[in-house]
Amino acid sequence: MSDIKNYICDNEQRLDAFLTLKIEQTRSQVAMLIKNKYVFVEDKLVTRPGVKLKLEQKIRVEFPKVKETPALEIDFDVEILYEDEDVLVINKPSGLTVHPAPSVKEATLVDWLKHKGIRLSTISGEERHGIVHRLDKGTSGTMVVAKNNKAHEFLSNQLQDKSMGRYYLAVVNPPLKDDLTTIEQNIGRSSHNRLKMACTQDSKSKYAKTTFKILAMSNDEKHQFIACKLFTGRTHQIRVHLESLNRHIIGDHIYALSPKIEKSERIMLHAYMIYFIHPTSKEKVSFVAAFDDTMKTYIDKKFDMEQINEVMDTNSIISSFSANS
Repeated sequence: MSDIKNYICDNEQRLDAFLTLKIEQTRSQVAMLIKNKYVFVEDKLVTRPGVKLKLEQKIRVEFPKVKETPALEIDFDVEILYEDEDVLVINKPSGLTVHPAPSVKEATLVDWLKHKGIRLSTISGEERHGIVHRLDKGTSGTMVVAKNNKAHEFLSNQLQDKSMGRYYLAVVNPPLKDDLTTIEQNIGRSSHNRLKMACTQDSKSKYAKTTFKILAMSNDEKHQFIACKLFTGRTHQIRVHLESLNRHIIGDHIYALSPKIEKSERIMLHAYMIYFIHPTSKEKVSFVAAFDDTMKTYIDKKFDMEQINEVMDTNSIISSFSANS
């Protein structure tokens, strides 16, 4: 242990609220410290943040050392859409994994953030690099990264209250039937393929809602360019809800309809726009990420680009969903 601090309760209140004031850290960080077994009340280990303290009770916190791991070498760069002291907004490339894992051998977005010097202060021992939300490895587009604990908590809360969100663009096959299609089906792990998620009603599944909007038909009328709005954030949500309609995204070989389906260098799914309330200014901000060359070339080959450029107007996309959400 790198540091031990002792406190005496001077006001009857919850343990996490008391330590948040004493340590001057966010409540989420304090809660993690408690859950990770570093807090003692009257020399007894406490793991519930909501424990009620009594006057004069003694609290001991054993702050762990941060377990830092060196960054892997990177041979890629990431487009920065916006950056200030609180947030970093990027256009994540397709093929880049966000978080390290035992099964991931190549450098990740977290490694890139380490090289950039973005490390959030932590009191619970784990490395933290400001990741607020995720994108699948193959999906490209907008992501926001917090550069300090205050911003991280503020942005994370927006994921919960839905004041942060993204609009995705995708190329699907076969075409959807209705101009607007809303799917509300629980999502859980597939019982047939552990690599997949599925619409299921088992006890571990979670509520999920997605709306799809048709934007344009391909020149051969076999593919559609669509916008997608998530109302929840489940793993593979867009792909799973499309599969429930017997549709799939071009280049998605996990949820493809058939091995013979059209191949693509990457999945044609892109987080086009992100919006959120800025942690400091408290103003609503939004950012748009351009397609990479692979996705742009594919769309240019299949669709009328004049029409595509017209339907990609952000105000038009937003209004088409807001009228039906």
